Amino acid sequence: MPLHVDGTTRRLVGEAPADIARALEVLRAGGLVAFPTETVYGLGADAANDAAVAKIFAAKGRPADHPLIVHVASADELPQWARDIPETAWALAAQFWPGPLTLILKRARGVADAASGGLDTIGLRVPGHPVAQVLLRAFGGGLAAPSANQFGRISPTCVDHVLSELEGRIEAVIDGGLCSVGLESTILDLSGPSPRVLRPGAVTLPMLEAVLGKLDNTSAIEAPKVPGSLEAHYAPATLLRLVPPQALYAEAARCAAMGTVVVLARHAPQSNLSCCWMRLPAEAAAYGHDLYARLREADALGSACILIETPPDGAEWMAVNDRLKRAAAGSGGAKSARVEAQP
Repeated sequence: MPLHVDGTTRRLVGEAPADIARALEVLRAGGLVAFPTETVYGLGADAANDAAVAKIFAAKGRPADHPLIVHVASADELPQWARDIPETAWALAAQFWPGPLTLILKRARGVADAASGGLDTIGLRVPGHPVAQVLLRAFGGGLAAPSANQFGRISPTCVDHVLSELEGRIEAVIDGGLCSVGLESTILDLSGPSPRVLRPGAVTLPMLEAVLGKLDNTSAIEAPKVPGSLEAHYAPATLLRLVPPQALYAEAARCAAMGTVVVLARHAPQSNLSCCWMRLPAEAAAYGHDLYARLREADALGSACILIETPPDGAEWMAVNDRLKRAAAGSGGAKSARVEAQP
């Protein structure tokens, strides 16, 4: 199959063996294929092929010094990519893989130079999406895969999101339906003297502590550069502001008086407001699942501002609050540096 046909991106079906074969052909030829994971859609390239990995950066307009997560089919492949693997890594893999947990480990010498961003560590994950599993097992190697969107944008959770930004810039995308989690993986650093959570996700701190014991994350500020670690991230083009629940109605009314406004909240409006009100689920996991799709819908309306009701605190809300804080910092064309998501 030609890697490009008239500059278009080929849409493949995850349940079709012939389409998986076409995706494998592209990947083995050094091309790019977006594929579904349970977190977000990833933009995949052969992690062992530095030239192929370089195409990810070009397609996304992404700085080359930021590391990527390498996706593998099973924990059995860890020794191919990492060295000095601690026993805690095997315990966590047994508990959470396949699933939304990325482990930062010491990188094996001579592998994944481009994917590691010049670091001596590497991020590894076994995704739980069935299409990703079929693709990885058939490929027989690791796939470097940041989120399948342009640099700094909202992560994609369905194939249409991918095509809206990367149509004609990549060879193919595999349609695997909606992502079941909808937020990027938890990142846990195991490369230092003690485990540290570098990015919250669906594998929560209490879940990790049930395996590892109490974690001290006070030193996380000194963490190595990892996906999602910059202040501005996951950002819409429209200005986004977080508003405490008790101030939401007053702020929505004030902004609506000055122009169009979109409100995202966990409840229906209780008064007539001249704004677009979008409701998000009250439960944390469901909220995270819907968040990026709602942000994209709100961004597409072209309003002057997006107001989001500040979610609750608590371990189950850590990932949502992390993404919203970074989205607000980078929204509205902010000059802050941005970095794209990693599945």
